[in-house]
Amino acid sequence: MSVQPDTAAATTTTEPLLRVRGLSKHFPVRNGLRATGLVRAVDGLDFDVRPGETLGLVGESGCGKTTTGRMLVRLLQPTAGTIEFDGRDITHAGRRELRPLRQDLQIIFQDPYASLNPRHTVGRIVAMPLQVNGIKPPGGIKARVQELLELVGLNPEHYNRYPHEFSGGQRQRIGIARALALRPKLIIADEPVSALDVSIQAQVINLLRDLQRDLGLAFVFIAHDLAVVRHFCQRVAVMYLGRIVEIGDRADIYERPQHPYTRALLSAIPDVTKLGPAGRIRLAGDVPTPLDPPSGCRFRTRCWKAQDICAIEEPALVRRDGGNQATACHFPEREAVGASPEGETAGTSLGGETADASAEEVSR
Repeated sequence: MSVQPDTAAATTTTEPLLRVRGLSKHFPVRNGLRATGLVRAVDGLDFDVRPGETLGLVGESGCGKTTTGRMLVRLLQPTAGTIEFDGRDITHAGRRELRPLRQDLQIIFQDPYASLNPRHTVGRIVAMPLQVNGIKPPGGIKARVQELLELVGLNPEHYNRYPHEFSGGQRQRIGIARALALRPKLIIADEPVSALDVSIQAQVINLLRDLQRDLGLAFVFIAHDLAVVRHFCQRVAVMYLGRIVEIGDRADIYERPQHPYTRALLSAIPDVTKLGPAGRIRLAGDVPTPLDPPSGCRFRTRCWKAQDICAIEEPALVRRDGGNQATACHFPEREAVGASPEGETAGTSLGGETADASAEEVSR
């Protein structure tokens, strides 16, 4: 995948655009009318996003990334915690309070096939945010929509076509145009390229980077592809079983990971130049159920460094060595990415499957 080099730098503005503290979402499990348990999909997240910055949320399937994104735009009601956007607490804001904020806070959905109404034309889909918010741009709504279509690389003359007449990559561009219609300050991108071909992924990522540079957008970029995140995000937060286990600048996360789980994920990135067994880590067992997460450190049941304290005391997400990188681990890693922990040789993928591919399979 060919992606343009990263030239955007995060702003140094003091005040965050988005501030999240203790954010949780628990879904009740019912047997008839009686609640029998809770699925702790998201269980206490703390992070900030500054204007013009891109924060990547990564982790295995089911770790709570999409649930987090939907809470940030208030499509889901948080169980606990606070969400502050542009200095305002929107945690429990009603529809009327949220309406003026929708202009500054938008989402790109994961599935470009399901997120567009097949009965509406592309022009109506992109124009709807403007119409709902009563915005009348200079030159009229149609001119503005055609401008947006051209901005995302589509033919403005396709204004009257329907979604089924476009490819997957083109549909995702339509979703991006809809998200840009109100000129937002922050976009939640929920795996915007995971449903696309690899060649199209690079085009969409380059498009998002260009738009970020030209419009000063901030992103929360949800993904499971660590290679894509490395190209696009300035900061990265790694999630495991509903919690952030490590967060920091891109260089720190990819070159000096401190949490064993982060290191295991990085070892799964296909790289034909580093396919020797010394660079791979195999995690034992499956991800525990969020219905009954392990005591103490949630990663301890699959961690090669786990000790008695890991089952008793939950590690706090703290900074070490005075840097910007925070890790929730009693025994953080101190080695560079190249080395493998003793006795661990194979690989793991973000979906929980073993990544024991040969050089020929990866290069293909």
